[in-house]
Amino acid sequence: MKTKVYIDGQSGTTGLQINDRISNRDDLELLKIDDDKRHDIEERKKYLNMADVIFLCLPDEGAIEAVSLVENENVKIIDASTAHRTNDNWVYGYPELNKEQRLKIKQSNRVANPGCHATGLISTTAPLISMKILPPDYPLSCYSLTGYSGGGKKMIASYESADKQEELMAPGIYGLNLMHKHIPEMQKISGLSKPPIFMPIVDDYYKGMATTIMLDNSYLYGKPSAKEICDRLAEYYQDEHFVSVREYEQSPSTLYANTYAGTNKLEIVVCGHDKQTSITALFDNLGKGASGAAVQNMNIMLGLDETVGLE
Repeated sequence: MKTKVYIDGQSGTTGLQINDRISNRDDLELLKIDDDKRHDIEERKKYLNMADVIFLCLPDEGAIEAVSLVENENVKIIDASTAHRTNDNWVYGYPELNKEQRLKIKQSNRVANPGCHATGLISTTAPLISMKILPPDYPLSCYSLTGYSGGGKKMIASYESADKQEELMAPGIYGLNLMHKHIPEMQKISGLSKPPIFMPIVDDYYKGMATTIMLDNSYLYGKPSAKEICDRLAEYYQDEHFVSVREYEQSPSTLYANTYAGTNKLEIVVCGHDKQTSITALFDNLGKGASGAAVQNMNIMLGLDETVGLE
């Protein structure tokens, strides 16, 4: 018997990407609501309760409303919005977070899919705090470069317009109020005692992300070198399929944010020396940063090999 899957918000970027990843799977039945009834509460409620798995690809308010419409206690919900990422009643959907996280996801019917920028920061910061290398009160700063697809349909249209404004051909620094919506999950899930200083940057390429933290090693526990930090992170992720750590290099080559576009891979690259370290997470903002992660979480929740449909 096929698992019934419903995407609420199927016409948005994340919804379309999830659809692309699961539409050809023979173990799933993808439920499709008529376009003219996508905003009909009763029709949505019917689909939300007949599905086995729901992906919520909606603004926060819409996701909260959708959850309130679910009366079938057996429905598994994966929320791609920001609404439930710091809610203690939901499991955070980064399976590689620690040794217990994958089991928590498998046993839960409520999983909050991580934000794209947050995935990059958490993938590097959470292990360092867990391994007692990075003090929780470290004044962490981070910048994150993303492709324009993360901005949704309106931004995609602006970048792909035939008469695109010249300013869009250069990197654009945004989130200048330093209150980006991913910061609360970055702080909570990483274990930081105060919010990181976070600066996102969008550039003229479709997808891919490079999220970088920079550290003064003299303020770290044990004052490790960049190579020692790299080795510890490699040990932390040694058994993971989708997350890996590149071998340390004295003189690394240029890093490109679109290296893993089109995949569900995330690679961590550690650079620096004895006194200073930079750590960059390279991945696809639409893959491990959004829809790929959502499908991985679904696979885990259904007790399947988590790589199904993601290779």
